[in-house]
Amino acid sequence: MSALIVDHSSHGYEWSDLVRIWEETDAPEGCKVEIIEGIITVSPPPSNSHNMIAAKVQRRLYSVIPEDWGIYQTLGASIPSRDGLFIPDLAVMPEAALNTPGHFVPAADAELAVEITSPSNAGTDRITKAAGYAQAGVPLSLLIDSFAPGGPTVTLYGEPKGGVYRVLGAVPFGEKLHLPAPFDLTLDTAEFPVS
Repeated sequence: MSALIVDHSSHGYEWSDLVRIWEETDAPEGCKVEIIEGIITVSPPPSNSHNMIAAKVQRRLYSVIPEDWGIYQTLGASIPSRDGLFIPDLAVMPEAALNTPGHFVPAADAELAVEITSPSNAGTDRITKAAGYAQAGVPLSLLIDSFAPGGPTVTLYGEPKGGVYRVLGAVPFGEKLHLPAPFDLTLDTAEFPVS
């Protein structure tokens, strides 16, 4: 199943209008509603293997983050300069970032954004979201790509500069990948199911 796209960009909507429409979108439970380059998208709930990967990464991250940080699976991360309001599969940030009213926070508040691809969103996760997180200054972005052309791959991006990340490491499923400080965590990707 692929994402439903509701294109409001041709109507000259401002950021505040897009956010209002996003907030008012009535999608079925479990669906993800995002703003991607000014376009409101509705994606179906993720697959079982997607959820299993998210749970494994989340469990490992909780073992190394400070007590006053959280890992969020349904939190909106806004990047108004890119007409984007993403919902990362996992967003790691200090709990204090959520001390504001509303349904989203600036993406810049995240220490790590994790995206796990699905067949319908792989290109968006690989390109658009990575560029958005880099522009927002998110220090680390982890792309878990079960549908990479050369086979399932995990790529760690970091050191954002000028809206572009540097690749800090990339491994095929089955190998280990180290996340640097503040996490100092080695992920064993052999635990990830292959779709």
